[in-house]
Amino acid sequence: MSHPGLRQVEHEITVAAPADAVYRLIADVQNWPRIFPPTIHVDHVGKGEREERIRIWATANGQAKNWTSRRLLEPEKLRINFQQEVSAPPVASMGGAWVIEALSENLSRVRLLHEYRSVGDDPEGLEWIDKAVDRNSRSELGALKVNVELAHGSQELTFSFEDTVHIDGSAKDVYDFINDAHLWSQRLPHVATVRLEEDAPGLQTLEMDTRAKDGSTHTTKSYRVTFPHRSIVYKQVTLPALMALHTGCWTFEESEGGVAATSQHTVVLNTENIARILGADATVADARQYVQGALSTNSRATLDHAKAYAEKTG
Repeated sequence: MSHPGLRQVEHEITVAAPADAVYRLIADVQNWPRIFPPTIHVDHVGKGEREERIRIWATANGQAKNWTSRRLLEPEKLRINFQQEVSAPPVASMGGAWVIEALSENLSRVRLLHEYRSVGDDPEGLEWIDKAVDRNSRSELGALKVNVELAHGSQELTFSFEDTVHIDGSAKDVYDFINDAHLWSQRLPHVATVRLEEDAPGLQTLEMDTRAKDGSTHTTKSYRVTFPHRSIVYKQVTLPALMALHTGCWTFEESEGGVAATSQHTVVLNTENIARILGADATVADARQYVQGALSTNSRATLDHAKAYAEKTG
């Protein structure tokens, strides 16, 4: 028997990718920052063979939030059921499912099902949730279509790399240097101005103007999730012309010999702007080399300054 105040809705979209590939991209939460624009980071809290608890950090109406959901994976049905553990008012409960159906070898239908109640079965609250679920489902499915088709068809445009610096100091001091980004304009030559807000503990909005080698500056905005003193993950939301996606992670691994501090990047290239930025003859390989060079230069400079700070502090 379903609850009389329970609302059940369904949205769907058609995606030009095989059903099993679409299922895999949604099933592996590590992919979510790539396929869902609001998602900053997802972590496993607990993981079994089919059941898992995940913690999601995402933006809603420009604000960063996080919550925990339970998921049940049914690969043989290409179905993933989800249920929020603690919902925020006016939502009393929220659950649903992703269902992927093969239409042909390279075409799938993705259905997103929701069922929810408002606190006290309040009709105004229910109307607010109706609008939010409808708006979010449409934008989520639209983004899913674009990004799954991009991810499935563009392995050559997606790449990851990392830079590591060994530091004779403590993980805490290196972490503090990266965490205290509001001081970067004083500490890092390539950062002109910086604004850091911590919307909730461990959830940051970072905006900065970065100087390029030619003296020009460009503004970037990122959301960051911090895990003292182990790692800081981020997703850049204002992107330079050559990037369609940029996520990254700073990690700090302590051992007897000091700290291995690593800056890792994952990038999807934006091919539409290659000719305009790098010239008519430029290739995807040229763009990749250019982007990796620019990101690596800044990461290494930041890590080198973190090293000097931690070795002096320690």
